[in-house]
Amino acid sequence: MDGPLEIRFHNLDTSDAMEAAIRERVDKLERLYPRLTRCLVSVEAPHNQHRKGNQWEVHIDLWVPGGHLAVTHEPHRSREKYANPDVYTAMRDAFDVAERQLLDYKRQMNGDVKLHNDFFHGQVSAVHLDRDHGFILTNTGTQLYFHRNSVMEGNMEDLTPGQAVHYVETAGDTGPTAAKVWPVAEHHGS
Repeated sequence: MDGPLEIRFHNLDTSDAMEAAIRERVDKLERLYPRLTRCLVSVEAPHNQHRKGNQWEVHIDLWVPGGHLAVTHEPHRSREKYANPDVYTAMRDAFDVAERQLLDYKRQMNGDVKLHNDFFHGQVSAVHLDRDHGFILTNTGTQLYFHRNSVMEGNMEDLTPGQAVHYVETAGDTGPTAAKVWPVAEHHGS
């Protein structure tokens, strides 16, 4: 890696064991894609919930030549909200997604896979009308950016968080984005 690895902890004490686990997983990412130029890993304990345990957030930003990949593990978006409150589980899940994204990026750059227009099924996680964009929660648990101009049927104002949508993913300047977004028709099911 050309740049340094940055590790940040928010709302929790720095831990040598957590840092070692992060460095081990970043080393694995570097072996998967040696052209990795920079990596930022942020671990955050957003709430002190004594009865239900902490819900850890793990953010991984990877810079590659010509692109940027971002992974966020946010347990409050998970169906199993309190099933695994362990920080190491959250880190493992986030790094597993980062590995898949990095391998997909590597295959695309090597020309091993064709970019095609097959659509995927996800759900709207956020709509920011004032900023002309929103986010889709994918089946891998990642957030995918979409712009107002990507909405194919209806208007962006008609989209609501939790709504089922189809989308076409494409490689954008800063990583994967949804190039086309449209609501799932009722007759298709959700």
